[in-house]
Amino acid sequence: MTLRTPLILSFGSINIDLTARSQRLPRPGETVHADSYAIGLGGKGSNQAAAAARLAQALDVDVALAGRVGRDAFGAQARASLEGFGVDLSPLHDDPDHPTGIALIGIDASAENCITVAGGANMAVDETDVRAASPWLDRAAVLLLQLEIPQTVVLAAAHRTKRAGGFVVLDPAPAPEHGLLDALWTEVDIITPNESETFSLTGIRPTTIEEAKKAAEALLAKGVRAVLVKMGAKGVFWHDGTSSGHIPPFQVTPIDTVAAGDCFNAGLAVALARGESLPEAARVASACGALATTRRGAADAAPEWSEVAALIQQ
Repeated sequence: MTLRTPLILSFGSINIDLTARSQRLPRPGETVHADSYAIGLGGKGSNQAAAAARLAQALDVDVALAGRVGRDAFGAQARASLEGFGVDLSPLHDDPDHPTGIALIGIDASAENCITVAGGANMAVDETDVRAASPWLDRAAVLLLQLEIPQTVVLAAAHRTKRAGGFVVLDPAPAPEHGLLDALWTEVDIITPNESETFSLTGIRPTTIEEAKKAAEALLAKGVRAVLVKMGAKGVFWHDGTSSGHIPPFQVTPIDTVAAGDCFNAGLAVALARGESLPEAARVASACGALATTRRGAADAAPEWSEVAALIQQ
């Protein structure tokens, strides 16, 4: 019997990013002049798929993306970009009634950013997309989920992959105003909140390792199997309900933080698909996120596996 290549499936949003760079971000009611702008692939679902596919080029891992784009120029651009990364787009559908999602991104001289998203076709994703993607959901070794499509769809996708024996990873971004659906917690194997998302979900701001541990325990109590708290410049705290630990940050010089979280989750998925333990996978993820901050762009900031391996060995 021939073993199938492990599959990572990202089920989520596909956007085109319009990014403006300025010395500082505008205050409410203010206009600032940008030094430059760029138009490129974005959206958490597509970013994580693209980043995973770039890592997987040197590995025996397949990567696919499910979701929707509009039948417009931005949709065509997104498809072309994703194909360039090597992502299988068989589960990705064109929506004749809604435009491709876009994100308006401002980045200042210190690499801080603010983002406004117009979801478009992403917000029209529904249970029909889950049914259409069922062959990939059933096969996925790791399912990457985010919250830029309706939560009911996230729940249905998670349930399908979990039932088939796959591993479900949730990036709870953007943090929902009213929290996660109760039923979603127990469908998630690993949740990966950053500092602000951790605060939104638990009321605890993880500025120290002890606070990160308390927040992780609060999330575990809701039903997830494991937690990775992304603490920014303070590293990553992991907890699987039995063991826990802190991974110090990798020393890099950041210039753009837009893609860090998505590359983190992509690295996590690739490591898990290769059979790595949670702490080992968290270290790979941390290295991927760190490398992503050293270059500009969203999907284009994703590192290659050789770069990740070199950073981990330092």
